[in-house]
Amino acid sequence: MITRFNVPHLYKLNKKLVSVASGKIMPDLVIYNGNILSTYTDRILKKKEIWIYKGRIAAIKDNLSAFKIFNKKDINAYDAEFNLLAPGLIDPHMHIESSMMTACAYAEPALLNGTTTIFCDSHEIANVCDIKGIEWMLKDCREAPLSIFLTLPSTIPATNNKLETAGGNINAKKASKLFNKWPEIIGLGEKMDFISVIEGNSKSHSIISETLKRNLPISGHVFGREYVAAYASSGISDTHEAEEKYFTNDLLDAGLWIFLRGGNPDTPWNSLPEAIKAVTELGASPKRVCVCTDDRDADDLFNFGLDWVVRQTNRLGIDKTLSWSMGSLHPAIRYKIDQDYGALGHSRRADVIMLDRNLSVLNTWLGGKLVVQNKKITNLLEQQLSKKRYKYPKAAYKTIKLPKKINYIPKVPNKNNFYINAIKTELPGIVTFREKIKISNKHLKWDKILKTNNLCHLCVIERHGINGTFSHGFIKNFNLKSGAVASSVGHDAHNVIVAGLNKDDMKFAVEIISQDQGGIVIVNNGKVVSKVQLPIAGLISDKRSSKVASENKKFKEKWKKSGCTLAYMGFNLLPLSVIPNIRLTNKGLVDVNNMKILPLFEY
Repeated sequence: MITRFNVPHLYKLNKKLVSVASGKIMPDLVIYNGNILSTYTDRILKKKEIWIYKGRIAAIKDNLSAFKIFNKKDINAYDAEFNLLAPGLIDPHMHIESSMMTACAYAEPALLNGTTTIFCDSHEIANVCDIKGIEWMLKDCREAPLSIFLTLPSTIPATNNKLETAGGNINAKKASKLFNKWPEIIGLGEKMDFISVIEGNSKSHSIISETLKRNLPISGHVFGREYVAAYASSGISDTHEAEEKYFTNDLLDAGLWIFLRGGNPDTPWNSLPEAIKAVTELGASPKRVCVCTDDRDADDLFNFGLDWVVRQTNRLGIDKTLSWSMGSLHPAIRYKIDQDYGALGHSRRADVIMLDRNLSVLNTWLGGKLVVQNKKITNLLEQQLSKKRYKYPKAAYKTIKLPKKINYIPKVPNKNNFYINAIKTELPGIVTFREKIKISNKHLKWDKILKTNNLCHLCVIERHGINGTFSHGFIKNFNLKSGAVASSVGHDAHNVIVAGLNKDDMKFAVEIISQDQGGIVIVNNGKVVSKVQLPIAGLISDKRSSKVASENKKFKEKWKKSGCTLAYMGFNLLPLSVIPNIRLTNKGLVDVNNMKILPLFEY
């Protein structure tokens, strides 16, 4: 079985690597006729070959050197045909659960895209299942044919219990226990509650302190130039929420690393084109700039992987070799793993990618094992993905615990004049705005009010079996034509969120979620239009990546046909009460900037 642990630690192998590099011991594999993309010097080194031994690079030599030193017939050699040879990509910030796949399944599209190492923040499953969910994910990661590190979920729940209900609650004591037990946890995940950090919240800062005392890096999540100084002063040292050039420039000047997020241009996850202007227009150095994917659904992962982000970076004005460095060596330096990862240097891991001149991935070697060839997975990888995947325990399949009685829509207030506090979306971003809508006739029915004001009902339902609470809201400009849509992936507490034009379809959609123990669904007139089942923690499918991606692609097509203007992953963020300016949790409408509950109606 191929895992990160199959490659021996350098201290166990350094003497042998010296002998191989000196020509005293034959390499296990020689990749010859290659042009090396050097992330150390941002140059192309032409006519070179790589000597690999026990999953590590013993040396990079002038082309055909091995054939002059050893018997040509005895050498295990691979002809790179003068394509580019580059280090495996490293994704410095992503969420496996957002792909709706297990870690073992995630490895397939990642390797096809030349990504051999990822830093996962598993805060989604932690919000549902607390510490045990994180540990399930870590066990899954250990069996995956990929190098997977964890940045420990830092903000569980995203806000306090007065504003939302989550299934998990990670404090400094629990964080310390996990840091001590799992060596692959090498940093703290995105500190999302930036208002709490800035206001000096004790719980927020205790987790930060627990990380700083270990001298580990802390990832961030912040919106607003006015917050940069205070946020950076807390010890947080990177962020991926850099969405325009001036904000990005401020963050770089404050000493933070920047993870530029590239994604499907039809979604809000493509802030790269604007943020990169801090480098291309404002002249900031890219030495502390990386690229990342953040959230990727299964379909987009195949089509818009980290290799696609690197190519986009190149198209936006960054040199080809530097673009690849921003996806490999820069993240390795940021997380202090560059002794092993991020470059094709002597003694480094043999995570090697063969590229064409356009930086498209042809082959992937993981620890010296060929797992992708000619853009297809090899039989070696196919056997592992088919048979040797981690199986989550039964408890992971029983996390949807809904209240017995749910009122899906509120009553029309018995007032001649009242105001609705609605959530207004403004594409293409994920930030929402509060809009007060005046209603002047108490005798109007909801269908008339919705149609006149381009509104849609929202309801968020606590699903962890804790308090059975739910709350109502309205979303403006969502443009759902009919029926209802629902999801158990309501970030970050991952309560069930449902939007609809009538209570019957809303109820039916939630019943489907309950029956399947998690998923995303579109219904109309009591019939299922499309769905993706996510039975593991209500977040993840247990199917192969290609199957999940196919289901996901069909679902998105139906979502678009239903009229929804907000992408379904953006819809999942409507309960995320740390993204400005207004959100809906199971406790009510949240004024994010002031961290307080707003009334749905005002009189």
